[in-house]
Amino acid sequence: MNATTAVRAYAKISVESGVTAADPHKLIAMLYQGALLAIANAKNGIMRKDIPAKGVAISKAIAIIDEGLNASLDKNVGGSLARNLSALYEYMSARLIVANLKNDMAALDEVTRLLADLKEAWENIRPNAVQATPQPKRAEGEFRGTAKPVSNTQLVYGRV
Repeated sequence: MNATTAVRAYAKISVESGVTAADPHKLIAMLYQGALLAIANAKNGIMRKDIPAKGVAISKAIAIIDEGLNASLDKNVGGSLARNLSALYEYMSARLIVANLKNDMAALDEVTRLLADLKEAWENIRPNAVQATPQPKRAEGEFRGTAKPVSNTQLVYGRV
């Protein structure tokens, strides 16, 4: 096994382990990160004039956005926020198709900015989405609190 194969195997196991251990909030953050990485790979493909690599990377980004982020939205519970996010994801996918057809770096940069902003906002709601609920006194060493949602922001992604 050469070094490159070993690194790929480790990365695959690491990602699979991360997904297995992640809570729904972390899974959405991982989807954002995966889409951003795929777009960065597409940009590298364009710069290297490696059209097949660019196409694969853009297809991966579109799949993450459509089949991951957009498909996991619960539009019934999430209301207008979920519908607006869905429309934004559809726009990003359309821009990625244009980027693929025209090698349009500006379109890739635009989608990168949008995803980065959404990822940052998603990560910033994490500390505010959960608070400790006091529990009755228990014996020393026992668990004394449970996580309880204080907002329904996390319900936007109901199918994760």
